[in-house]
Amino acid sequence: MKEVNYGFLRGNALSLAFGACFLATLAGQAFAGVADFNAQQVTDGLERVSLLDYVTSSSFAADVMENCQSEYLQFFLYVFATVWLVQKGSSESKEPGAEGVESEKEQRIGRHATEDSPRWARVGGWRTAVFSRSLGLVMGAFFLLTWAASAVSGWASYNGDQLAQRQDPVAFVGYLGEADFWNRSLQNWQSEMLAVGSMAVFSVYLRQRGSPESKLVGAGHADTGETG
Repeated sequence: MKEVNYGFLRGNALSLAFGACFLATLAGQAFAGVADFNAQQVTDGLERVSLLDYVTSSSFAADVMENCQSEYLQFFLYVFATVWLVQKGSSESKEPGAEGVESEKEQRIGRHATEDSPRWARVGGWRTAVFSRSLGLVMGAFFLLTWAASAVSGWASYNGDQLAQRQDPVAFVGYLGEADFWNRSLQNWQSEMLAVGSMAVFSVYLRQRGSPESKLVGAGHADTGETG
């Protein structure tokens, strides 16, 4: 099939659209967050802060990072889980019986690679081994980085509240055992697990015409791994 040469905007419309949505919602969170923060400041008899002071604060960083780390956790787990686990009838799953990493021929690795296969898929050795797991590894790395950033910013925000209430701050290791940290993390993780699980099940019985995340409208409910 002849490759169609799209312009940059059309060829990258999905990532650009979601990037713009991310920036828009981040800005919205900043404005809503500083308003909420200042309302609490007034209630506590403290001075209001500027938008710049708020977006560079540990409070804002903690809110952003705890959302980001839960998203990367979702994708990290889903990428690896779908290697070995299936959901019969779901467009998000492989066919039952196709569990596992598949053969080199099926994955077009080494001598089975084609002309347009990435170089690291052709060369073999450690480079192919790393490249064949690169998506999950990068998602896992981003989860660990954003989790660490969430922990550090949450710790700074927590200690700020402790000092404001004339209580002793806690060490970083001590904060990791605090209910505040796990409450922040688990309330986000549970929503991601619910969203992924429900998507896998809903795609068995529901359709979205034209979407690659959905089966063909006329595909049977038991058809697995098909996309529209």
